[in-house]
Amino acid sequence: MIIPINKFLIAGSLASGLAALLHVGCIVYGAPWYRFFGAGEKMAQLADVGSKRPSIITSFIVATLAGWSIYALSGAGVITPLPLLRSALVSITAIYILRAFAGIPAAFIDHERSNEFWLWSSLVCLTIGSIHLVGLIQIWSQL
Repeated sequence: MIIPINKFLIAGSLASGLAALLHVGCIVYGAPWYRFFGAGEKMAQLADVGSKRPSIITSFIVATLAGWSIYALSGAGVITPLPLLRSALVSITAIYILRAFAGIPAAFIDHERSNEFWLWSSLVCLTIGSIHLVGLIQIWSQL
């Protein structure tokens, strides 16, 4: 199966990769980055006292986002098609979009993070999910 180069999925890959790198920054630079990116004061305080918990949680997020970036590159036709490519791209796209809309009720429920965090992170997820969706629609018949 040869998939033509898809600019939207390349952009989606870059966005997921950037998100992964920003999460690595949280691990490396600790509490100030957790605070700046809205991870919540509890995560920042745990990082401040040297707890491994924030780094472990964030490492799982990094690995997930990096995997999503690689799958988007595969769907874009930049690298060899990966196993379960269609299912993975549908799942990744759905998760981004669902996360975007989950931010609306979360802003009212989660008092650890600010409403601004939920707004901005939801807009970022909606943007990345929409980019993936356009790319996925464009290559659907080749999957």
